[in-house]
Amino acid sequence: MAFARWRVPVRVRILAAILAVATVGLIVAGGVAFVLQYTRIVDGIDAELNQELTGITARIDGESTQSAGSESSASAEPQGFDSVDALVEEVVRLVPPPLGGSTLGMVGGAPAYRPGMPTAIDLSMGDFAAGVSDIATSNGVVIGTHSLGGSEVRYLAVPLAIDGSAVEGLFISGISLDERLADLRSVIGVYAWAALGVIVVIGLVGWIVAGRLLSPVRDLRVTAARITAGALDERIPVSGNDDLSDLTETINAMIARLEDAFLGQRRIVNDVRHELATPVTIVRGHLELVDASDPADVAQTRDLAIDELDRMSGLIAQISHLAEAERSGAHAPEAVDADELTRGVFAKVRVIPDRDWHLGSVARGETVVDPARITQAWVQLADNAAKYSGPGTRIEIGSSLDRDGLRCWVDDSGPGIPEEARTRIFERFGRAQASRGTTGSGLGLSIVQAIVRAHGGRIDLDTALGRGSRFTMVLPRSAATTDDMEER
Repeated sequence: MAFARWRVPVRVRILAAILAVATVGLIVAGGVAFVLQYTRIVDGIDAELNQELTGITARIDGESTQSAGSESSASAEPQGFDSVDALVEEVVRLVPPPLGGSTLGMVGGAPAYRPGMPTAIDLSMGDFAAGVSDIATSNGVVIGTHSLGGSEVRYLAVPLAIDGSAVEGLFISGISLDERLADLRSVIGVYAWAALGVIVVIGLVGWIVAGRLLSPVRDLRVTAARITAGALDERIPVSGNDDLSDLTETINAMIARLEDAFLGQRRIVNDVRHELATPVTIVRGHLELVDASDPADVAQTRDLAIDELDRMSGLIAQISHLAEAERSGAHAPEAVDADELTRGVFAKVRVIPDRDWHLGSVARGETVVDPARITQAWVQLADNAAKYSGPGTRIEIGSSLDRDGLRCWVDDSGPGIPEEARTRIFERFGRAQASRGTTGSGLGLSIVQAIVRAHGGRIDLDTALGRGSRFTMVLPRSAATTDDMEER
């Protein structure tokens, strides 16, 4: 049995990443602050213990104690003391118990003197005093940390001795780290709750913000699910001015291009079906009625069928040209010399017989167009002018460059185009039948218009009955972008 892969929504993944980074950042910040404050507190405790050591040294004239870490010695008898017991008692009396700690005097390895006031800890508990005594015996005066009843105590151990006495004394001053770190731990606890609150707030805000930022993506998914071949008019609402709104506009433009392509395909299918239906019916009808035993009827039917098939072939070719012209990717704009382009087109059309061809003004300069497509459109305009005008009609080919771009025109002195047909002639299979009874597919001007629009240009028509017509292709001097062509 196949199990569907568990998918984590993008919104959840974004929020998880934000929370992970925020949590790690808060933990690192709190940890660094704790370590720095802990070090400061321990350094303060050591400073207190060193100050006590200085006081003890001054009291007994420095004869029996050394700095922390040195070995103990009793090279001279402290003044006023005739026994180690008295010396230890005096030192315990002299040094008050530190805050959060206590002192202890030991004689002969056993606790002998304690402070005469209540203290936070009892240094004689457990094996603390024995353990510190062993360390001091080996190392002399020492400041270190030792366990007392499950908590850590920072201590000062000062060996005390008198020459001639076999009894050894020891002074211990200890400060409970738990007592001194209580405030710090309380602050860290408050910090932890505050950090948790910050994480919750970041999670709520991140959830809302991520949801709003990803709403165009959800709209895109919903819209894409609704789009079918018959419903390409769907568009995603655009809001904001950021990368996602740009993505939404790009997707909408893509859908618009798909819609145009689909509609173009549908129009081509409809055109083929509409225009080929009549010749197919004609051919079929004659084939059904032909008398196979009559050679003349067979020959007549054969000629008619071939004529209709030729007409269908020409129509299919025209439809193919129109489809190709409407496809923007089929155009390859390049820098072209307008003079050379104009003279090349004139050289092609001047051989059309029974017309008075003239070369008008010629543009000077370069423009960016697809020369093959523009030549095709220009020749088509010239062919239309020749087709719909009488023999000997004057037809002019010319071009110019101005602020709007390249202008390419065909000017004839034919019958002109009536007002009601000036829009229809650019439609597929549209003809100005009232004034121009010439036969044709009706796709020529549609092809021209498709080519010009693919270049981001337009067609201007100046015509009047009895005066003739002037078709002008207005093309931008630089290549049109896809957005420009869609807008036009």
